[in-house]
Amino acid sequence: MQVRVTSMPEVETPPRRWRLPAPGALIELLVLGAAIAIGIVTYFVITSNPGEVQPLSPPLIATLLVANLVPAMALLVLIGRRVARARAAKSPIGGNGQLHVRLVAIFSVLASVPLILVTIVASLLFQYGVEFWYSDRARDMIERAATLANESYTATTEWIDSSNVAVGQDVANVLEAGYDFDSPEFISIYSESILIRSLAESIVFKLAPDGEILTFALIDPYETGLVDDINLDDVRKLRAGQRSIVSVSGDRVQSIAAVPGTEYFVASSRVVGTRELVQRLQRAQSVVADYRALRERSRSLQLRFNLALLGISLAIVALAVFVALAVADRLVRPVGELVDAARRVAGGDLDVRVAKPKSEDEVGTLASAFNRMTEQLSEQTNALVTANAQIESRRALIEAVMSGVSAGVISVGGDRSVRLVNASAGQLLKTGEQSPVGRPLASVAPELDALLDGQEREAIVQVTPGGEAKTLAVKIARDDSGHILTFDDITQQLIDQRRAAWSDVARRIAHEIKNPLTPIQLAAERLQRRYGKTVDPADGTFARLTETIVRQVGDLRRMVDEFSSFARMPKPVFRNESLVDLARQALFLQEVAHPEIGFELAFGEDVPTLVCDRRQLGQALTNVLKNAIEAIEARSGEALTKGRVILTLDAEDERHVALCIEDNGIGLPVERDRIVEPYMTTRSRGTGLGLAIVKKIVEEHFGTIAFADRPDGGTRVTMRFDAQLLSTLRQQDEGGAALAEDRAPILTRNRTPTA
Repeated sequence: MQVRVTSMPEVETPPRRWRLPAPGALIELLVLGAAIAIGIVTYFVITSNPGEVQPLSPPLIATLLVANLVPAMALLVLIGRRVARARAAKSPIGGNGQLHVRLVAIFSVLASVPLILVTIVASLLFQYGVEFWYSDRARDMIERAATLANESYTATTEWIDSSNVAVGQDVANVLEAGYDFDSPEFISIYSESILIRSLAESIVFKLAPDGEILTFALIDPYETGLVDDINLDDVRKLRAGQRSIVSVSGDRVQSIAAVPGTEYFVASSRVVGTRELVQRLQRAQSVVADYRALRERSRSLQLRFNLALLGISLAIVALAVFVALAVADRLVRPVGELVDAARRVAGGDLDVRVAKPKSEDEVGTLASAFNRMTEQLSEQTNALVTANAQIESRRALIEAVMSGVSAGVISVGGDRSVRLVNASAGQLLKTGEQSPVGRPLASVAPELDALLDGQEREAIVQVTPGGEAKTLAVKIARDDSGHILTFDDITQQLIDQRRAAWSDVARRIAHEIKNPLTPIQLAAERLQRRYGKTVDPADGTFARLTETIVRQVGDLRRMVDEFSSFARMPKPVFRNESLVDLARQALFLQEVAHPEIGFELAFGEDVPTLVCDRRQLGQALTNVLKNAIEAIEARSGEALTKGRVILTLDAEDERHVALCIEDNGIGLPVERDRIVEPYMTTRSRGTGLGLAIVKKIVEEHFGTIAFADRPDGGTRVTMRFDAQLLSTLRQQDEGGAALAEDRAPILTRNRTPTA
């Protein structure tokens, strides 16, 4: 298979025009754009000074919170609006969900307006409430408290250290005065120095070369083990030149100092609640550290709190939208059930019922009323169906009766519109597939409509449905509601009557004329033989006159033979004949006589043989071909095409065979419906019996003949035969005995055999 691909011409596409979105979509885009823009501005405001840790001012934060909250709420409401419309579209009610949208809007407004106010107040209260704790005053107070605790601790340790240094100076003074450690003077001065300075324990010691502590004086009333608390590393530091060293162990503060001018050291301690002091100092320092960390995170905490307010507010609005959708669904559900039930009722389901709500509200009352209505409709519909069934039964009976009637019946109303028409009337008037019911009678059959103007009860009218003339016998019945017209097609009946009358006339004429023709012809021939030689040969009048008499007598004899053939057609002798041979013989005779005309025979391989009377069917073909030739010869004008006659043999189906003769002559006459009637001719020398004989032969063969205009000009004559029926009439004997009368089928008007 060859495929030819052709390039399509480039079509210039028109420029696309931007169309504005719908108002709802435009609002959504604007709100979304506003929310994004405000969010970007908020981000730049918050991050404009990265090193700043101080909280933003409460009015600014509240303004930013509201500026972000309002478009976000509006966006949630618009999303809820879209969801509401989508849910409404899926509900039985359908539509654009106005109820859902209104409830979403109402609930959103009721939730949003107070929520915005509460959010503003909560934000301001929280920020103003904690603003003091992030102020410089609060910072100074906390740092001062920590400083006081530190100073108290430092003062206590310094006092014990200075007291211990003073004790060391006293010991140095006593030793310089020449007293030893065991003298009463040393013990008195040493004890008094410890007591005056409120020290609890004291020891004077010396560090041996091997690192052992050698005690020379000791005051330890509580047996605290002061010697064991001395750190040798601290002693070495004192040897290196450090004045004193203070250490804290539990709730005791201990000081070690060198005795000036000697190699001795003095260590004193005192229990002053140092553990609690240290713990308080540590707690103060921890509080200061926590405060500083909290102060550094103050802006973050401020933003987190307001962000939490924003999230909670949006969650509440979303919850309000969800509640609105749920409430709308709850309200719409029973209404949707009613709408769905109403649609089913409109579709013809009258058994549908809606569930009655438990609550006795307006919807429940409406459901009860709907159920009562459908119940009443069901009862009334059943009654109407029963009555309609009875009417339909009667109508079917009337139609059955009317369809079985061969006569046409038309019922016309008072406005002369067709109310009822049976099949026979439609066939007679050729109304086609479109029913004429409801149309004016004047548009269906104006000839019948004209009869209603008079008072006749019976009439004979000529109608021409589809261009075919018919004669109808009409009977009119009048009543108060309109007219009923009953009519029969008597066209064939009139033709048969005329044919019978002409057949009788032809038989009488043939009988009366044929008798004197033979004596006339014999007398003329005798005159020619007896007196032909006595007459002067130069004078040809006598011979011409006698020849004219003989010739005219021959013409009259042929005319009488046609009359005889028409009046008394012999019964056909049916034998199995070849249609192709029959057609070729008929065409050959005409080709020899009329070589100036082209003759053509067309047939297929499936053309069967036909049981027929060869002589009669050949005569019918010859008559039709002669008419075709005469129609071609009757053409007038210049540049005429060559005359052509086409004879086609066609096996239409397994049963029927058709013979079609086409010519390009002058065509059919105006009175084409009468061309098969006897003595109906348009030729100057025609007898009007040729086609009448053809029709009679075709009917004797239980066939039909039809005349039609050829599309390219001329005439088409079609003879159609029932080959299967004719095969049952085949004559068995070769003598050609006539078919038995008791086996001859009875012919109806259209020549269809019946039992």
